[in-house]
Amino acid sequence: MTSTVNPVDERAARAPEFPMARAAGCPFDPPPALRDLQQEGPLARVRLWDGSTPWLVTRYADQRALLGDPRVSADIHRPGYPRQAPMPPGGTGVSFILKDDPEHARLRRMVTAPFAIKRVEAMRPGVQRIVDDLIDELLAGPNPVDLVEAFALPVPSLVICQLLGVPYADHDFFQDNSKVIINRNVTPEQRSAAHGNLIEYLDGLMGEKIAHPVDDLLSGLAERVTAGELSRNEAAQMGVLLLIAGHETTANMIALGTLALFEHPGQLALLRDTDDRRLIASAVEELLRYLHITHSGRRRVAVEDIEVGGEVIRAGEGLILANDIANRDPGMFAEPDRLDLRRDARRHVAFGFGVHQCLGQPLARMELQVVYGTLYRRIPTLRPATELERIPFKHDGSVYGVYELPVTW
Repeated sequence: MTSTVNPVDERAARAPEFPMARAAGCPFDPPPALRDLQQEGPLARVRLWDGSTPWLVTRYADQRALLGDPRVSADIHRPGYPRQAPMPPGGTGVSFILKDDPEHARLRRMVTAPFAIKRVEAMRPGVQRIVDDLIDELLAGPNPVDLVEAFALPVPSLVICQLLGVPYADHDFFQDNSKVIINRNVTPEQRSAAHGNLIEYLDGLMGEKIAHPVDDLLSGLAERVTAGELSRNEAAQMGVLLLIAGHETTANMIALGTLALFEHPGQLALLRDTDDRRLIASAVEELLRYLHITHSGRRRVAVEDIEVGGEVIRAGEGLILANDIANRDPGMFAEPDRLDLRRDARRHVAFGFGVHQCLGQPLARMELQVVYGTLYRRIPTLRPATELERIPFKHDGSVYGVYELPVTW
């Protein structure tokens, strides 16, 4: 009597752990193990913290197709969803980005208008003033200095605070709690406590906006609460999402992008010596493609059987769409490991794709254009104040970057 082994089961049994470690000395490149899986095929099994073995989708075209496929769900409560960490005791509220339409669309529409391109462009002069003022403070302050603390974090924090209507004086509080929430190594209890702190804080602000609305995003949500279109808890949950996403991701892109440019002086010179807005915009897209600061992958679960590359993803099986290797896919981008600020990189998936693509991408793009188009021009001798090997990278979080970046000029 002969026995047969299901090849999918065999692959699950030897699935590598995910996420994977980056190679020493290559802080800007995807983990070598991910690159190997991409070369082997469009799908691979990987093992998560809980022993589950979802599919890793390795290639650009397949990721774009799946992110736009209605047979794929973003609902974190569906069986088979590949969670990044255990659920906190008692659970927490779920952001609209972890829901499917029509509920996702209903909630998302309530905060779409402030992030429309025309509204964001109207903010550009104000963001330019923030950037210039912080550079003035840099130049008048200590030298060397930590660029993260003195510049990269304050820029998006000030912007999102103004947009939402959150007092910037509270930035230490919400930044400290944000760091806990996105840290993969904290306990569920610690993450739940940090999330609860921010919910309580935003709920308090929501009460103030209900009583005394002004012209900001939280006041807009408060009006929805008063009209019965949104619960107060839903409004606070949305506020937490926008507050965290609005400063953590952009702050990391500012610092990590600056460090990448230090390591590519010819590309840095292109930005330092130009005021061409088209080149600056191109540089932003290429740095977004090249750096992939979200390195835990987008998580989904199949709700129907889906064929990819000759294999079938069964309904109920989890999917991880790793944008770092999608954006380095040689099938989409020629010489993908080369940083080229003149490249047309606009089709990258740094912001995702489909109905769940990043709501705040117009704001992030505009902020990065102002920063990259201003910082190196105003401080042309800006350079690192320590060796690359001594810079602490964020290998423990769902958002990649550096904890500090000592610079001098």
